[in-house]
Amino acid sequence: MPLSLDYEFCARTDVGRVRSNNEDSVAVSQDARMVIVADGMGGYNAGEVASVMAVQILNRELRNRLVAAGAGADAALVRDMLTTSVDRANSAIYQAARAHAHYAGMGTTLIVGLFGDRRVVIGHIGDSRAYLLRGGIFSRLTRDHTWLQEQVDKGEMTPLEAQRSGMRSLLTRAVGVDPHVRLEVNEFPVETGDLFLFCSDGLTDSIDDAELAVLLRDPSPLPTLTERLVQQANALGGRDNVSALLVRAGAAAPRGAGHP
Repeated sequence: MPLSLDYEFCARTDVGRVRSNNEDSVAVSQDARMVIVADGMGGYNAGEVASVMAVQILNRELRNRLVAAGAGADAALVRDMLTTSVDRANSAIYQAARAHAHYAGMGTTLIVGLFGDRRVVIGHIGDSRAYLLRGGIFSRLTRDHTWLQEQVDKGEMTPLEAQRSGMRSLLTRAVGVDPHVRLEVNEFPVETGDLFLFCSDGLTDSIDDAELAVLLRDPSPLPTLTERLVQQANALGGRDNVSALLVRAGAAAPRGAGHP
């Protein structure tokens, strides 16, 4: 009998030690097996508005379609649903920014994980990231949409130079900034025991990949791990809002004996 996976989710977001408000928005929809992290940007509270709008639109438009399609839905269909929903979120945020002067220039990064039967579809825009810990090996699943990443790709800067640069926040893509936005979508297999991390740059600007790997190799429950990630980012300065969302793939069970 085909085997499916159970998933455990845990999310934590924090304002940090410097900012006065939290422009990050996170969401978990267990029945749709959907996770979202959005990191807003803009003056006043506009960044918070943009990230909340993105999450609300995806929850409203994508969640029910995913539940109806089921965990075994064709990946191409899932990609299409995700892209359509992100396009709508981009248009709504862009129009709101044009309609209200105090929202001018607002936008948000976005990363979405859609988990199905032994696969995950990940769509992202900006520098919020996804990582995978599998069998003790920690790897990054996404590529930042930033000016610095472009310099690294061109060979004009080393990854270490980019990490030390003061220009880390220069995005080349964001939701709501332009009339149209290009979502990068990739699909990955999921195995029992996999641990996925979705996060805003408030986490990765403070904690490098090597230290993230050490923290996540601890076999503690997910709430403990997410709390430790946030605490460590804050201990290292907490210069930005920080969000960490973990997903663990549980033991396989016969289809029909639990989740659909």
